[in-house]
Amino acid sequence: MDNWASTATRWAQITLAEDDPAHFDADFWLRLMRDSRSNATCISAGGYIAYYPTQIEYHHRSKYLAGTDPFGTLVEGARGLGMSVMARVDPHAVHADAAEAHPEWLARDRDGTPIEHWAYPGVWLTCAFTPYHRDFLTEVIREIVREYDVDAVFANRWEGYFGISYSEGARKSFRDEAGLDLPLEEHGDGWPEYLAWRRRRLGELVGIWDRAVRDLRPHARFVPNLGALAARDLDLPEPVAPLFVVDKQGRHGIEAPWAAGRAGKRNRGVYPDRPVQLITSVGPEHKYRWKDSVAPAEETRTWIVDGFAQGALPWFTKFNATIQDRRWVQPVVEAFNLHATVEPVLRDLRITAEVALLDATRTGQLRAGDNDHDDGFYQALVEARIPFEFVSDQVMTPDRLRAFKVIVLANAEQLSDGQCAILRSYVEGGGSLVAAYQSSLYDEHGAARSDFGLGDVLEVHLTDKSRPVQNNYIALMDAHPLSAGFDGATRIIGGTHIIGVESDAAAPFRFIPDFPDLPMEEVYQREAPDKPAVVCTENARGGRTVYFAFNVGAIFWEALQSDHGRLIANAVSWALGTAPDVTVEGAGLVDVAVHQGESCRAVALVNLTNPMAMRGPIRETLPLPPQTVSIAVPTDQVKVRLLVAGVDVEPIVVDGRAEVVVPTAGLLEVVQVDWSEA
Repeated sequence: MDNWASTATRWAQITLAEDDPAHFDADFWLRLMRDSRSNATCISAGGYIAYYPTQIEYHHRSKYLAGTDPFGTLVEGARGLGMSVMARVDPHAVHADAAEAHPEWLARDRDGTPIEHWAYPGVWLTCAFTPYHRDFLTEVIREIVREYDVDAVFANRWEGYFGISYSEGARKSFRDEAGLDLPLEEHGDGWPEYLAWRRRRLGELVGIWDRAVRDLRPHARFVPNLGALAARDLDLPEPVAPLFVVDKQGRHGIEAPWAAGRAGKRNRGVYPDRPVQLITSVGPEHKYRWKDSVAPAEETRTWIVDGFAQGALPWFTKFNATIQDRRWVQPVVEAFNLHATVEPVLRDLRITAEVALLDATRTGQLRAGDNDHDDGFYQALVEARIPFEFVSDQVMTPDRLRAFKVIVLANAEQLSDGQCAILRSYVEGGGSLVAAYQSSLYDEHGAARSDFGLGDVLEVHLTDKSRPVQNNYIALMDAHPLSAGFDGATRIIGGTHIIGVESDAAAPFRFIPDFPDLPMEEVYQREAPDKPAVVCTENARGGRTVYFAFNVGAIFWEALQSDHGRLIANAVSWALGTAPDVTVEGAGLVDVAVHQGESCRAVALVNLTNPMAMRGPIRETLPLPPQTVSIAVPTDQVKVRLLVAGVDVEPIVVDGRAEVVVPTAGLLEVVQVDWSEA
């Protein structure tokens, strides 16, 4: 199956526990694959524990294996169902016998002491920069690919120890390449060099393992689990992996369910032509790690559906193949079948948007993390039903930016002179830019600039560095589209960190100078508004810019004050300058994705309206009230179908737009507009 990476769109993962060979029910798993319409599977094979009769010394066989071959049994069964098959390996730890025989494989602390596993004493963490990963795991991969009919090998926790490993292999490699000793701590001396070295070495490992797979099966590939990484965090070799697997298995704490869809956007922002699979755990994602438990059904369904609506294909994983609680089965089957219902239309379309959020690299950050500034802008755009994509600053080129009408810098602090030049050219060519807070105040290495790198584009100049404030307000000045929706107010809440700027451009909001927040008798404004809080410009070529001189994204995410969300939405809408290609109006929280073809658009509406939207797990999704969807079309000869409801509807077509009312929706509806017969 040479094209397996493009046809494998619904993944069932079985993560075996050591005792599973003694009593797991293979027929149950094969029935589930059939009922869920899964067309691909990922099955535990080896690494920490081998679930097949390995012949490699120190490749620990499950002590319950006896004469069985659970990996082989599942591979054969899945092939019988016509499925693609991926073998899972996990090299992050070894057993005591291997550790004693090969101490050079182990991760070590700063004193050179081997690091024992934090959760299971008696086994030892490995270092990714030693012969264990480079040689031993390569042989394990070769054995699996040689002996079994697989399309790929997938590695979990392959990056090794999550901190700085001071193994001799790591020390020597870093010294030879960088001429330095390993940093003594994160962000210490040599930290930027360490991060760059680590990116390269991990990327090299991916290349070594991919070649090992392809040498034996030319159609097969190695696929790294990105885990806490993102595609932007690795120097991946070419040809790069044919698909990406994002190990963001669910949400916890204060986190919105749109985080599932973000996984698709983020990786598409680097590799727009690569399929992305989003792993969903059937259990809750929590620091207490109840890995053999079950999440509420609606939380599981929502995570899967928001992911695939935004292009992150469904993949579920169950830890431990022995089933103690079957309540996860039905929601997985339902969500996967929902994907199978809409896939015939969506698979031939690409996700598009007029707006893109710049996914900015942050020097000094070991792993991809999310940022309150980004989260706030993301939430505001979802609430406003403004479709948007990500574009990584690592692949930011004029051609990539030209695909969008608006680029948003939530707080892109670190931009090189070259990146600033690309953004400057984009605006000069008619593109629009919305930037906030400290965007472009630092270069790519984190060194502070004396003024904004994009100051000439935004028409602002730095007068005062960021400072924390309380009880801050911004006053509405002259009438401006950014003030829409603030009727009755003369001022709204400002930021908690503000920057002093000067500008001759329009400033529809200005800071009110500080005044006390206690005693209550002293809480009143003393002085008139002065310094610009929001600056707007219009370019002769048609582009527009907006700059926020405070942490509008971060404070919106922290405090969720609706005025901040409205201000962000107003800024992006004004910067767009024209009517959006797609609008969705109605009550509720809806994550919108636009899928585009030559003669078709499909607008996915993911209903996130529920009492636990901002903190899971979701108990129920409230049905959407009527939603009015308006889509720009090139002809009045269009057909409209609601894919989930399975009904055709009659649109109203006026002035180049097809409008339809979706009467209600559960978790998902997809509005398909087709003009192929015009």
